[in-house]
Amino acid sequence: MKSHVKVAVIGGGVVGCSVLYHLTKFGWKDVVLIERSELTSGSTWHAAGGFHTLNADTNMAALQGYTIRLYKELEEISGQSCGLHHVGGLTLATTPERMDFLKQERAKHRYMGLETELVGPEEIARLSPITNTEGVLGALYDPLDGHLDPSGTTHAYARAARMQGAEIYLRNPVLELLPKADGSWDVVTKDGTLNAEYVVNAGGLWARELGAMAGVFLPLHPMEHQYLVTEDIPEVYNHGSELPHVMDPAGESYLRQEGRGLVIGIYEQDCDPWAVDGTSWDFGHELLPDNLDRIAEPLAAAFERYPCLGRAGIKRVINGPFTFAPDGNPLVGPVPGLRNYWSACAVMAGFSQGGGVGLTLAEWMIEGEPSRDVFAMDVARFGDWTTRAYAREKVRENYQRRFSVSYPNEELPACRPLDTTPAYPVWKAQNAVFGQGYGLEHVNYIAPAGEEPFEIPSFRRSNAFETVGAECRAVRTAVGLNEIHNFGKYLVNGPGAEAWLDRIMAGRLPKEGRISLSPMLSPKGRIIGDFTITKLGEGRFQLTASYSAQAYQLRWFDMNLPEDGSVVIENVSLKRIGFQIAGPKARDLLARVARTDVSKEALPFKAAQEMEVGLCDALVQRVTYTGDLGYEIYVPAEQQLALYEALTKAGADLGLRPFGMRAMMSLRLEKSFGSWLREFKPDYLPAETGIDRFLSYNKPADFIGKAAALEEKAKGPARRICTFVVDALDADVVADEPIWHGGEVVGFCTSGGFAHFAQASVALGFLPVDLIEEGREVEIEILGERRPARLITEPLFDPKAERMRG
Repeated sequence: MKSHVKVAVIGGGVVGCSVLYHLTKFGWKDVVLIERSELTSGSTWHAAGGFHTLNADTNMAALQGYTIRLYKELEEISGQSCGLHHVGGLTLATTPERMDFLKQERAKHRYMGLETELVGPEEIARLSPITNTEGVLGALYDPLDGHLDPSGTTHAYARAARMQGAEIYLRNPVLELLPKADGSWDVVTKDGTLNAEYVVNAGGLWARELGAMAGVFLPLHPMEHQYLVTEDIPEVYNHGSELPHVMDPAGESYLRQEGRGLVIGIYEQDCDPWAVDGTSWDFGHELLPDNLDRIAEPLAAAFERYPCLGRAGIKRVINGPFTFAPDGNPLVGPVPGLRNYWSACAVMAGFSQGGGVGLTLAEWMIEGEPSRDVFAMDVARFGDWTTRAYAREKVRENYQRRFSVSYPNEELPACRPLDTTPAYPVWKAQNAVFGQGYGLEHVNYIAPAGEEPFEIPSFRRSNAFETVGAECRAVRTAVGLNEIHNFGKYLVNGPGAEAWLDRIMAGRLPKEGRISLSPMLSPKGRIIGDFTITKLGEGRFQLTASYSAQAYQLRWFDMNLPEDGSVVIENVSLKRIGFQIAGPKARDLLARVARTDVSKEALPFKAAQEMEVGLCDALVQRVTYTGDLGYEIYVPAEQQLALYEALTKAGADLGLRPFGMRAMMSLRLEKSFGSWLREFKPDYLPAETGIDRFLSYNKPADFIGKAAALEEKAKGPARRICTFVVDALDADVVADEPIWHGGEVVGFCTSGGFAHFAQASVALGFLPVDLIEEGREVEIEILGERRPARLITEPLFDPKAERMRG
């Protein structure tokens, strides 16, 4: 065994072997894989081996497509068969809501290069004669779906990696992981110790234990999962060609051919978390006891959907554990708070996602960043607010919802509430409907008295539509109050603070008492942050950004901090909270509670001032995401209720009304304001999104990403984000809908919704620059129907920003 390596990958399942292969493919040869037993000893060996592209996140779907297309290349390189069966797959819809979901997914695929299609019951019966189409409205057919040999595929990755210089150490359990001062790790194993510059946790069922060795908790949990293999079935082996996969979400089952019989798998409601207190190091090539009673109900539904099952004998039952993250996507990337410790865990769909995970990690580690936005599987999408109970219960919920329709307005109930602010009981008493982000409760809207505080999940306009509209109108005509805890907030202090910020931020820094807006860019010029910067004093700044990006952005800060200690960053996201007030009467309200002149001259647009507000010492910032006259008022968390009392009492006769995040997102559309992970994310460059207006290309500081940003500016973007007014019916744009022009898909939507004050359905999305002009007519596909849309070049509300700046 080597004494020193560049990378030590721990775990010999399909994911660990994919990571090892991709590291060698990208040119790193001094890499090893360490496996406690044999290759495929965890979840890999008993997996059903299916693969598919369907995923709610477009980049995850694209990476799944990459994984599937990789297998033939892998066979050619390694000479090892993956046992590929590209038979295609059908996802059935038995309700209008499921059909809406499939239409939405098909629309996404149009600009992703995935050749899926919607088919009716007759075509379903032709493709899969064993399927009873009674009650089926249609299906999404994907020709890429199929299955493979799990062991053969894992060994193909391993053999290809070995051929390119990697080494694999089997039957060698890791005993300890010891961090060194230089950022490397001593990996202590049964056969000795090796020093690795980077460690990758691809431990699968043992990922929690490998995380604990490094002192971190990774939010994942194993679940028991059962599938059955039948005896030979005449309808199967006499069909003439291999049958396609069929997923019956309503029946909680999936089915595929296995030789002359079938495999039928169940994602049941009566499910069991496995190894609650940790995975035994002695667990290996064994299965869990059968528990057919647990799947009796969905199995009965499967017998109705596939009548031939009722005449088939059961050859064997497979009950084995798989690991899931709380939202079902993998945990990949550098683990926040640790140096050179990487995660490649919770990849429950290893044969759909393993190649994409390996590609992403290799790009990230070797080139400094992945080639696309992978926040949907970034380990940093979860922070230190997660608990073991949270991970366990959310994983159970996700397992139960494996085949559920995912609605754009849906808020899932498990583990709610977890984190709250002092104002939570106030909103609850007012009949608030809550959302949750990054573990924290926030108000979506205040339901009318007597109405159940619940927004019905839908692809169309929901029962919240009129109430959200009323909240928007209150902001635009009087004054609205909204809690502003839902931002990540950081205090940056120290003698090196200004120079450091000038390097890490692409925009110009503000003067004392002022605010500036700035993107944060990756070295390749991609947008990795959208910040409000406030200069509080000499060497003192407050940064404000998306609440859900805390671990993601703090990880970037930590990676780029000077080693001399001249910059100190404090995350005050839940310590410094408060409210924003917005609307034409916002200044009148603030004047009543502030012991300071808040006139336009004293507190102009993008000014910040520390002042007394009611009983509180507050930081007041003249800025608001509503695009109206507005202020953000920050106080210590323990004084939030005092601030609320002061504002509500003073605003009673001004028409003050609370508003939530649903109204906020409607109001920002009227101003064509972009949003983090919608218009601004690591897939995009500054000029194509319009955020380049906040870049300071010529500032003396050589900020990160400057060369790439200048190159984009010189070339000019090929596309830009535009605003469209849509002739919608009862459904508005959400995101990822294709934009049609001249009978072709020419772009896609990044977000949208109904702008209540402007009374218009609005979409934001990319269009080629040669098509951009005022009034350009296009079509946007919403739930399978192309709706006329018109490009506008000025915001619908306050186009000259007279209200916002006045």
